[in-house]
Amino acid sequence: MKSQNPKSSSETPVKGKKSFVIRIDESTYKLLEKWANDEFRSVNGQIEYLLNQSLINSGRKKKE
Repeated sequence: MKSQNPKSSSETPVKGKKSFVIRIDESTYKLLEKWANDEFRSVNGQIEYLLNQSLINSGRKKKE
């Protein structure tokens, strides 16, 4: 029998990064997708960027 791996190689998390599910409404996603495309990022990359900027702006994270 074949061994079934529930995760494909594309689902393997990047070393040092935590993956999780986020649920947002469709209109917000579409706006976020457009914004990400405007800045040559993936939607995931845009979310990471925005979260990082918010942490820096709030003083919770030091600027790298």
